[in-house]
Amino acid sequence: MAVERSPRAETGPRQEMGDAPSARPPRRPVTWTWLGVVPFFTFAFLFLFLPSASIFVRSFESLDHTFTFQNILDLFQKSDIRNAYRLSLQVSATTAVGGSIFGFLLAYAVTIGGLPKTVRSFMLTFSGVASNFAGVPLAFAFVATMGNAGLVTRLLEDVAGIDIHAGGFTIYTFWGLSIVYMYFQFPLMVLVMAPALDGLRREWREACENLGGSTWHYWRYVALPILAPSLLGTAILLFGNAFGAYATAYAFTGSFLNLVTIVIGAQIQGDVLYNPGLGNAMALGMIVIMSMVMSIYVWSQRRAARWVR
Repeated sequence: MAVERSPRAETGPRQEMGDAPSARPPRRPVTWTWLGVVPFFTFAFLFLFLPSASIFVRSFESLDHTFTFQNILDLFQKSDIRNAYRLSLQVSATTAVGGSIFGFLLAYAVTIGGLPKTVRSFMLTFSGVASNFAGVPLAFAFVATMGNAGLVTRLLEDVAGIDIHAGGFTIYTFWGLSIVYMYFQFPLMVLVMAPALDGLRREWREACENLGGSTWHYWRYVALPILAPSLLGTAILLFGNAFGAYATAYAFTGSFLNLVTIVIGAQIQGDVLYNPGLGNAMALGMIVIMSMVMSIYVWSQRRAARWVR
């Protein structure tokens, strides 16, 4: 028995939907939240990108304001400039390695080492203050403490009868400047590595112990491979932090140690070594080195982010 279809069934919902007008996507509401980042990008443009572009352009400018490649060639030809870069790289590498080792041990003590929470809070607060304590105040503090007439020097001479300068010791040397830099290097290491150490899960150690592993096996095959990107990234950060320091070195050593930042200042502001084009070329060399350092730092932080999610 055939079933008759009604006319409404023949023109069902498919046809009715086909006849209806297509729905338009909703318009996005006008938002002004992007205004919040305008000050940041304005600041970055005025004090980062614009000065960098000016340094690049003025690196090829001679004393008579003509175009020249000699400033770039002098970076490789002049021995005093090469020595300045070498000394800056040595100080940066030494303080980065020393700050990484000492700062990592201190961060381990305040996170996993079982110290009281009050000690952890004190150390993290001190690290936050000390990592930003640099420049002329830091240099003056070390001069007043360990200088030729410093407090510690006088106490050793008057109380203990020890003349630390009798054997030729002076703080105004490579190692003295490295000690000064270490004051703000290892607190920065503590601030960066403390969250990474907190990210080590207890289950990982328990799994290692259940499989028969010892503490050495846990750190050798589990913890250190996980922390390696953070350690490398923080060491590179310390390197860049020391490489670009100027006020601390200038106030502490003056002309005793010719770091690249001090030589740049002499080329731009000095009366004898006045060549702004060469100073800008040296600054351009520093920008290139810092760009390479920061690219490695960003790569290492991306690797480390996988374990702290």
